[in-house]
Amino acid sequence: MLAWIGWQRLACFGRKNEHPKGAALSETKDNLRDNLWPELSHWQKRSEFLMSQFTWGKERISSNDHPEDWFLSARSFAKDADEKAIGNSLSGLHGSFPFILLDETGDQPPAVIKKASQIFTGNPVDALLAAAGNPTSIAGLLYEICTHSREQWKIITITADPDDPKRTPRVSVEHAREEIRLNGRDNPWVMATILGLFPPCGFNALVGAEDIEAAFKRHYRPDQYDFAAKIIGVDVAREGNDRSTFCPRQGLVAFKPREFRNARSNVLGTSLAQAEDKWSADGVIVDGTGGYGSGVIDFGSNMGRTWFDCQFAGKSPDPKFFNMRAYILWQFAEWIKNGGALPYIPQLLKEAPAITYTYSGDKILMKPKEIIKKEIGVSPDYFDGYATTFAYPIQPKPRIPSNIHVGSAGDYDPVARAEELMKRSSGRGDYNPFNERR
Repeated sequence: MLAWIGWQRLACFGRKNEHPKGAALSETKDNLRDNLWPELSHWQKRSEFLMSQFTWGKERISSNDHPEDWFLSARSFAKDADEKAIGNSLSGLHGSFPFILLDETGDQPPAVIKKASQIFTGNPVDALLAAAGNPTSIAGLLYEICTHSREQWKIITITADPDDPKRTPRVSVEHAREEIRLNGRDNPWVMATILGLFPPCGFNALVGAEDIEAAFKRHYRPDQYDFAAKIIGVDVAREGNDRSTFCPRQGLVAFKPREFRNARSNVLGTSLAQAEDKWSADGVIVDGTGGYGSGVIDFGSNMGRTWFDCQFAGKSPDPKFFNMRAYILWQFAEWIKNGGALPYIPQLLKEAPAITYTYSGDKILMKPKEIIKKEIGVSPDYFDGYATTFAYPIQPKPRIPSNIHVGSAGDYDPVARAEELMKRSSGRGDYNPFNERR
């Protein structure tokens, strides 16, 4: 629809020496390049008139007769841009027939509309703003349009509700009913992508501080988790002031992590091998995104270790998620909400609420790590480290259950054993599994 509007404005508006000028903006430059922009090309190729009168380029569509002032250009701004930067991205559109196409507005900042509305200044003959997006956030531009600014817009809501006779056929009735059956009508994902409704306040926070606090307070006996695989998740620092973290988890219990600063790959690799041996870990998963963890994995390989490489930008095993990072962060959040126990790490109270999600099409997408760091001043190294333990299924090695004592009766000290079990209960920040050999 946005592509049709774009071509209609370019082809049907203007008068002598006064031509239409347009801009197209999406939530990211990549999104615009991969979606709306090729869609414009697709429809141009279906029209002999459009092919003869306009030239499509990677960042600009222009009239062959007046390319300098008859155009539609691709615009973008950084995700952390302020109002001035947003305004600069939409500059140069004053005239008699300006128009702006806003795609994926669900999570665009509301400040965009203030700057985009400047095309109505200067008494234009005919100006237009056209916006589209999924109702994924109550803090984004689309919500602003559909609520506070509603009287200024003509709003069309598209729903795939299987019980609505005017539903779109682009989502099958069977799929819509199945999602509602599995998740309920009040599920944020169902509301945003099936029903065309805005979810309730705060839905896009992955996990709240109250969930982290609750996880700090949980305690489990070793026999309640010792049967599960021991997994070490490794988040390797991307910059000098970030931490590299080793985050151990066994079933419903996460244990105290180890952290390193400014450590080279050989130091991390050696320390990781020692941690793996001391805890008799069943699997080690390293965040190898961007090559930062590749050196650690290669170092381990040279020592005969088989450590899994988790590429955050890689494909998710679940098609609901945009990439592997979205998948593992979601799994970790669900683990926390469903009874997971965390050691007391105050920084998690800062990291967790800053991790929010949105949608790219119908896929769940997490806020970029670099944006989170800029917002809270630290990289979410602990959250990412523990989340990495959910990347791949790890099978536990055969082991003796923790409630069975091996040795002569005279060697067994029940008091010492009780103290050990208490110390190993999750929520006690003083237990570090890497300090003992089992």
